[in-house]
Amino acid sequence: MRTRFSLQLLALIVTLVQCKSNCGYQSCHPIKDGYINVHLIPHSHDDVGWVKTVDQFYYGTNNFDYRASVQTIYDNVLKAVQKNKQRRFIYVESAFFWKWWQEQNESERNQLQQLVNSGQIEFAGGGWSMNDEAVVNYQSVIDQMSWGLKKLNDSFGDCGRPKAGWQIDPFGHSNEMASIFAGLGYDGVILGRIDYEDKSIRLENRSMEMVWRGSRSLGRQTDIFTTTLYNHYDAPAGFCFDILCEDSNLVDDPYSPEYNIDVKAEEFISEHIKDSIKSFQTNNVIVPMGRDFAYQEAETWFRNIDKLIKYINNHETFEGKKYNLLYSTPSCYIAAVQKQSKGILTSPLKLDDFFPYATDPHAYWTGYYTSRPTLKRYERLGNNFLQVCKQLFALAHLPSEFEPRLDSLREAMGVMQHHDAITGTEKETVAYDYARLLHIGINDCENVTSEALSYFTNIEANDFNTCLLTNISQCALTETHDKFVVTVYNPLSRLVSKYVRLPVNGNSFSITGPDGNNVHSQILPTPIGIMNIPSGRQTSASLELIFEAQDIPPLGFKSFYVQKKNGDDVTREDLSLDFSYFNGKGVGFTIDPSTGLVDSLEMNNVLLELEQKFWFYNGSDSFMDFSSKPSGAYVFRPDTLSPIKKVSDTAAFEVYRGDLVTEVRQTFSEYVSQTVRIYANEKFVEFDWVIGPIKTEMNWPSNGKEVISRFTTSLNSESTFYTDSNGRELMKRQRNQRPSWNVTVLENESSNYYPVTSKILIRDEEANLEFAVLTDRAEGGSSLADGEIELMLLRSCVTDDQFGVNEALMEVAYDLPIVARGSHYVTLGNIESEPTIASIENEIATQKLLDSWIFLSVPTETTFADYEKAHPMQFSGLKKSLPQNVHIMTLEPWTKSSYLLRLEHVFEIEQDSTLSEPVTVDLKQDLFTSFELKSIRETTLGANQWLKDNKRLNFKSAFQSDEEDLSKTKRSNALNNEFSVELKPMEIRTFIVEVVSKL
Repeated sequence: MRTRFSLQLLALIVTLVQCKSNCGYQSCHPIKDGYINVHLIPHSHDDVGWVKTVDQFYYGTNNFDYRASVQTIYDNVLKAVQKNKQRRFIYVESAFFWKWWQEQNESERNQLQQLVNSGQIEFAGGGWSMNDEAVVNYQSVIDQMSWGLKKLNDSFGDCGRPKAGWQIDPFGHSNEMASIFAGLGYDGVILGRIDYEDKSIRLENRSMEMVWRGSRSLGRQTDIFTTTLYNHYDAPAGFCFDILCEDSNLVDDPYSPEYNIDVKAEEFISEHIKDSIKSFQTNNVIVPMGRDFAYQEAETWFRNIDKLIKYINNHETFEGKKYNLLYSTPSCYIAAVQKQSKGILTSPLKLDDFFPYATDPHAYWTGYYTSRPTLKRYERLGNNFLQVCKQLFALAHLPSEFEPRLDSLREAMGVMQHHDAITGTEKETVAYDYARLLHIGINDCENVTSEALSYFTNIEANDFNTCLLTNISQCALTETHDKFVVTVYNPLSRLVSKYVRLPVNGNSFSITGPDGNNVHSQILPTPIGIMNIPSGRQTSASLELIFEAQDIPPLGFKSFYVQKKNGDDVTREDLSLDFSYFNGKGVGFTIDPSTGLVDSLEMNNVLLELEQKFWFYNGSDSFMDFSSKPSGAYVFRPDTLSPIKKVSDTAAFEVYRGDLVTEVRQTFSEYVSQTVRIYANEKFVEFDWVIGPIKTEMNWPSNGKEVISRFTTSLNSESTFYTDSNGRELMKRQRNQRPSWNVTVLENESSNYYPVTSKILIRDEEANLEFAVLTDRAEGGSSLADGEIELMLLRSCVTDDQFGVNEALMEVAYDLPIVARGSHYVTLGNIESEPTIASIENEIATQKLLDSWIFLSVPTETTFADYEKAHPMQFSGLKKSLPQNVHIMTLEPWTKSSYLLRLEHVFEIEQDSTLSEPVTVDLKQDLFTSFELKSIRETTLGANQWLKDNKRLNFKSAFQSDEEDLSKTKRSNALNNEFSVELKPMEIRTFIVEVVSKL
C-alpha cells in the first residue's frame, strides 16, 4: 500500500510539473517560415445578459428570444477538445465559467484542468464579463477584472492566467482600458469594433496592428500590442457550423456525391484569406471561428475545422502562395507576430482612443453613452457601496463566513460592467434583471457593513439601515421616528465633509455631533419636481433635513444624534428682489428674473456670463430612409429636417435662501425641472435636474425625444473640448476631427458626441479660463459650438435601431415613462492659479465617485448623554490622512490571512505644479488603526501574479526611439524599503499584504 501510494504521489508530482511546463507559449502550434500562417481561433462570444438575462442565457431558457445555452457550450466543448490534442478553444467571461465550475463534479473539473494545463483551452480577457469601455469607471473595471482573474487563479494557477485581452464586442475602445490591460501584464489586446472609416484606412495602409499607448502620464509602461479583427468576430461567411448557422458541413470523402472540401477550401482562401494578408504586417492572419453563443454543437465545429486544416495544409499552395492553417489562441497569435516582426511594428504609435464608433456614415453608436441613465446611476452607487463594504470588512477583520455576502455584490457589479449592461443596450426585462442582481448584492453587503459597524459602535448589527430612495426623498426610518442616529462613513483616504440630506416629517430637529456640540441644520420643502413624480414614491414626507457632517475621518465614520423638537425651522420661499446667490466661499450665480434662467456664474475670483437651458433632439425614426439607422439603444441620430428644439425659453422659479444651502428651483415644462444649488462650504454650483415622464406620440411617422442640458458661455474654446477616459486622464477632442485620420462628417451632432464618465470641460487659453461640468453617472456629451457644453440626460426612442435588441428604447416604470434625476457639478477658474482648477475638479470628482455613505439606526437610549456613554460615535481606519494626490483605491479581504491593497496617484502629469509630482507613501505598521502589516508583496494590477514574475512581450512602433520617455515612464521600484511606496502621476500599484489584527 505504501509503495502504491508513493507511486501515485510521484505520478501526481510529474503530472503537475508537466502541466506547468506545457501551458503558455510553449503550447502554441509552431508557425512556418515562408508560409501564410492562418491562426484559427475557436471561440464563443457569450454575452452576460443582452436579449435574455444572465440565467436565461446560461441555462438555455426563453429560447423564443434567442436559442442559446452557455452550460451546453461548456459541456460540449469539454468533450470535443479532448478528442484531438491539436484542437484549441478560448473562454472569456469568468462569470459563466464560475457558474459552470460550481456545478461540476471532480471528474469534469479535472478534465478541464488538464486541458488548461496543456494549453488546449485558454482564457482570454478573463474578467467577470467583457466590460464596456465607454461608460464604465476605471475602479469598477479593475474590480471586475481582478475578481474574474482571482477565480481563474484559484482554479488553475499559472496556466489559467490570461495573457491577452479579447475585447471583440465593445462599441469603441478607451485609452484607460489599454492602460489597464498593460497593468494586468497582458501582452496584447484584440479588438473587434472600430470606426468603419478608421478601419478602411487601416486595411489600406497595413496598420491593423499597432502599439497603443494607454496613458500619456505613464508612457511606455502602458504601451500594448493591439490588433483589430479583419472582419468582426464571426467566422467567415460560409464557415459557421452550429445550431445557429445554416452553412453546409465540409465533406472530404471523395467518393461521396456531397464532396465539397476542395471547393470550400478554395473559397476559404480566395474570399477570406488572400486579401486579408495585405492588411497585416507579418505572415500571420488571425481568423475567429465562432460567433455569438457558438459551439452549442462543439463537435460539429471542430470536425469541420479539422477537415479544413487537413485539406489546406496537405495542399499548401493556392495561387502560388503557401498556407499553413493552425488551431490558435489570441496569445499564440500575438507571440507569432512578435517573433516575425521582432517586436517592431511599422504603424504609428497610437495615442488617442477609438471613440466615437460608427458602422456607417449615419450610424454613430453614441446614444448608449446615455441610454438607461437610472441604471447607470444605480451602477455608480453600487461601486460606491462595494468599496465601503470591502473596506469595513477589512477594517473590522470580519470572519470568512461573511465573505459570500461580499462576493454577491462583487459579482453583481462584475455583471454590470458587461458591454450590454451598463451601456443600456439590453432589453428592458434584462435591465430589470440587472437591477435585481445589484439590489440583491447591495442587500447582502448591508449585512457585512452592519456587522462591521456593530463591532465598532456596540450596536446590534440588524439595527443599521441604508436608504437608497433618498433620491426621491423617501426614507421610512427618518420619516417615522422622532429620533435616529446618522452614521456617516468616509471611504476616502483623507478628511472630508459631507452634506447630509434626509426626508423628514417634522419642522424642527436638534442634531448633536460626536463631540457633544450642536450641529447647525436647515429644513427645506421637498422640490416640486420630486413631489410630482407620478408613481413609485410612497411617502408622506414633504420636508428635507440638511446638515453638514464635518471632518469625517479617513476610512472612518462619525455618528450624529438627531431628535425631533418643537418649533418651526422650515426655510420659507424668498420673495426678495435680489437675484444673486453666493456662499461663503465666493461661489455663486445670478438669475435673470425675466426668464428665470441662470445668466452668470462666479467662483475662484472669476465672473462668467452663462446661460443654461434644456433642449431635446428629435430622434430620427428613419421614416422613408431605410438605409440609415434611427435613434435607438445604441445609435444617436437626430432627425435631419428638425434635429433639435428648446424645451422652453423661460422657467418659472422660486428661491429658498439659507445658511447652509440656497436653492433656485426652476420649472421648464411638465417633464423638466431643476434645482440650482450652492452649499455653504462647497466649491461648485450644483444643477440638480429631474426629467420625465417623456410622453412620446406613437402615430407614424413620429420622433423620439432625447433631452440635453446645454451650458453656453462666452469662452473661445477653438473647437476643442476635453472628456475623461473612464474617470481618469483627459482626452482632447476637436470638433469634426479625429487624430488618426481625416473624418467625413455627415452627422454633425452624433459624430461629435463622446462618453463622459465623470467630466467634460472647455478652455479659453487666451483668457486663461477653464469651465467644467462633472457628472454623477456616465452621459454622452459634446461641445458643438465654441463656448458650449451639452450633456444628454434621458432618451426615449420610438423605433429600434436594428442592432439586435429588437425593441424601442422607451423605458417604463409603474406603467409610465420613467423619471430620471441627476446632478451636474459646475466649476470655473483660471487654468494657472493656486489652487489649480484641476485640483478642485479632481477633489469634486473623487468625492462624488466615492461619496460618504449614510447609515441610519434608531437609538434605544432616551438621551444623547446615555447614547454617547454606550456607543462610540467616531472611528478612523487611518492614523493620519494621506496626501491629496494619493488614494487607497482598494482595501479588501483576499485570502484568509491577507488583504488586497491598491494605492493610486490621482493626478495626471503636468496637471498641477505640485500635486502632479511623484509622491511616497509610508505604509508603516501604525498607518492603519485596526491592523498592522506583517508583509507586503507587489503584484500586477489584477493581483494574480507577482510583479517580479511578469515579463511582457516587447513591442515598439518603428517611429519610436529606444530612449523615448524612459526618464518619465520607467516603472517605480517595487518598494523603496519594506513599507515605503513611490507613486508617479496616474500610477496604480497593487499589493498583497499579510495583516495582524489589532482588534
